[in-house]
This record gives sequence, structure tokens and C-alpha cells, in this order.
Amino acid sequence: MRVLVTGAKGQLGHDVVHLFENAGHLVLPCDRDSLDITDGAMCLERVQQFKPDAIIHCAAYTAVDQAETDVDAAYAVNAVGTRNMVLAAERVKAKFCYISTDYVFDGTNVSPYQEYDNTNPQSVYGKSKRAGEILVQSLSSTFFIVRTSWVYGLHGQNFVKTMLKLGQEKPILNVVNDQKGSPTYTVDLATFLLELIQTEKYGIYHASNTGECTWFEFAQAIFEEASVILRKHYMAQVEPCTTEEFPRPAQRPRYSVLDHMAIRTNGLQDLRFWREGLKDFLRELSKHH
Repeated sequence: MRVLVTGAKGQLGHDVVHLFENAGHLVLPCDRDSLDITDGAMCLERVQQFKPDAIIHCAAYTAVDQAETDVDAAYAVNAVGTRNMVLAAERVKAKFCYISTDYVFDGTNVSPYQEYDNTNPQSVYGKSKRAGEILVQSLSSTFFIVRTSWVYGLHGQNFVKTMLKLGQEKPILNVVNDQKGSPTYTVDLATFLLELIQTEKYGIYHASNTGECTWFEFAQAIFEEASVILRKHYMAQVEPCTTEEFPRPAQRPRYSVLDHMAIRTNGLQDLRFWREGLKDFLRELSKHH
């Protein structure tokens, strides 16, 4: 297949490009420098030149706290940019895969969110990503919307890397223990996208590593696994705290565990348990350091 990937230099995009190329697909990686997704004419031109069979749209405005004051920029990328890419995809009859987020939910659930549960985003970031979903649903005839959560990978900044760095610098780390979700390793998500994109099982999917934990439990697991795999000593003592003790501009969903009903009902391969993904990530990290 010919596959165009936006946001190719980002955390997920990087692994998508690598994995798809390894699987023998012809990939056109696009990043901010080579494709301005907010420019509709440019999107159309690039897509018509390459004529992809599928577009994986990883590009997004993801600065969650900054989005609260930078509203127009968040919508320009997440809504307008997505619309531009969808319209271009339709012109060449390409499948369209939009990467979305757990932030489209309000986080008040006590059981995992299913794909067709009502969305109710509370942050500008969440609302702008939901706007992107709506545009994909209304403008694309062959789409996949893939919502994921708590993403980390080798390329880019993320919670795991931050913890490993702080773990060697600070004696005590306070980590939020009242927000629950599922950490997702980019390689596992990209592997799922590789399978999905070759089907015609269109619709909305929830794809995260399986199982759930709080950020505090995630941090504990990171240090437990890292001390074995990276053979480093971390002096940091991880202490649980509440969301209120750690105020941020954008509201986070308290509960954002995603139920993978669409993966099950469509007979696709589910992602593995989150802790297995974490171990593999740390093994990869150890090779690069």
C-alpha cells in the first residue's frame, strides 16, 4: 500500500513510519516542515501527487495546557487541519485514519468508555480533537477514528522519560493517584494501526494497552522495571498525591480507561497488557543509551 503519514516526526508518527516501511509499504512521511496541514491547497497538492491508498493522520496540536489560552491554534491544527486532510483523502479515494484521544470524554465514568458512548470533552484540547472527529465522520466515506491514551515512545517527551530523569535527581516525587487510565506504547499502537488500515472495518476504535493504573501506579511500575532492565539505581521515593495538589491549566479526565469493544467485535488483535509494553520500551531505551 501507499501510505501518507502526517506528524511523521512525532512520537507515534515516527514508529508508524518505521513499522509500515518494515512491513513493505511505500510510505510518504510528512511533518510540519514538509506539509502545513492548515493550508488546504497544499494538502490537496501533496496528496494528489502521492496518491496514497491510506492516510494516517498523526499530526495534532497536543500541548494540552497551552491550548487553554491558545484556542485558535489548537482548532486550526486539530479541526481545520484534519478537515483539509480528509478532503484531500476523499479526492484520491484514500482510507483515512484519525488518531484521537481519551480527552474527548469527561472522565466521570466508573467503568471503561466504549466507542459509542457520549463524548463530553472538558478541555480545549479535548474539544478541538472532538471537532476533528466530527469532521472526519461527516466528510470521509472510509474512515477509522482511533482513540488512545497516555502515549509514550522512544521519540519525544513523555511521562516515562520524565520519571526516569526526575528519579535520578529528586529524593521525593509526588505523582497523582486519583486519575486512572491505560498507558500506551507507541510501537503497540502502530502495530494495531498496521493491521487495521489493511481492512475495511471502518468506524471508531479504542486502542490502548490493556489493563489500567493510576499515574502513581504507573510511576511505581516504571521504577520497578527500570531498576531491573536499565540496571540503574533511582533514589526517588514516589508519593501519591491528589489532582488538587497538582493544579494544571487544563482539566484532565479523572477516569479514562477505554473499553476495546470495537477491536473485539471486529475480530482484530488486541493490544497487550500495559506493563509488557513498558518492559519492551525500557529494553529499547537501554539500546539507545
